[in-house]
Amino acid sequence: MICDDTPDVLRDRQAWLDRATTLSEALPFMRLFSEQSVVIKFGGHAMESDDLSRLFAGDVVLLRQVGVNPIVVHGGGPQIDQMLKRLNIVTPRVDGLRFTDDATIEVVEMILSGKINKQIVSAINEAGGFAIGLSGKDGHLIRARRLRRTHKDPDSNIERVLDLGYVGEPAEINPHVLTFFRESDIIPVIAPVGIGPAGETYNINADTAAGAIASAAEARRLLMLTDVPGVLDKSGNLIAEMTASQARAAIADGTVSGGMIPKVETCLEAVAKGVDAAVILDGRIPHAVLLELFTPHGVGTLIKAD
Repeated sequence: MICDDTPDVLRDRQAWLDRATTLSEALPFMRLFSEQSVVIKFGGHAMESDDLSRLFAGDVVLLRQVGVNPIVVHGGGPQIDQMLKRLNIVTPRVDGLRFTDDATIEVVEMILSGKINKQIVSAINEAGGFAIGLSGKDGHLIRARRLRRTHKDPDSNIERVLDLGYVGEPAEINPHVLTFFRESDIIPVIAPVGIGPAGETYNINADTAAGAIASAAEARRLLMLTDVPGVLDKSGNLIAEMTASQARAAIADGTVSGGMIPKVETCLEAVAKGVDAAVILDGRIPHAVLLELFTPHGVGTLIKAD
């Protein structure tokens, strides 16, 4: 046998050894999450990028192959805005929040439950998985109620309840639907559209929907894919891990601000309701889900109970 030790062959051999080492190091984490549910909120730039979407789909299939039960919940705000603009539907804002009327909710359901949902399902199936798309209306998976927000007038100091139309929040998650998928090889891809007590349709924030589903599924992890690395400290450095009390303190002292506040609050609520840990991570990083679950240090900010 002739041993070829040319530089190219040596480099190739080292590359394969590195991959084998990576797989070996991932084994304890695969065991940790085997037969456990992991809810992944998929959105932001990762969902708009064809390359990242394709990588995400393959990663979800890999999770299922190694015994993890992935549940995908997706958003679609930018795509909804684009369609509303194309249809010349003007949506008024109430204190910066979009009022959702009859015409708007039809577009929301069309984009979320239709176009986006089926794109993600197709990508997972093309990657070798077995995915089925549904919305929160299917099987009454997400029973919703109208979202109530209060606003205090700065002049009169009087609080009033904002009417946001068909903007909702989860009131109850049907566990039977989640159990069905858990006991099968099917990967559920869920659009955050819920059904109200009178059969009306509600648009639900995808982060909020994912958190409620994670709690109902007794998930080992809730992964919130975003367009930022995670929670940053006041110097701009990533905070790798936080307890619930530390996260609440970070909100109180302004370390967590703006749009990151509702994401952290969603994580806190999920952890309080039994989810082992919730992670805010950058979906723009290729294979972010695998890096978070199957490597020692992860790539985002993990929030856990005290």
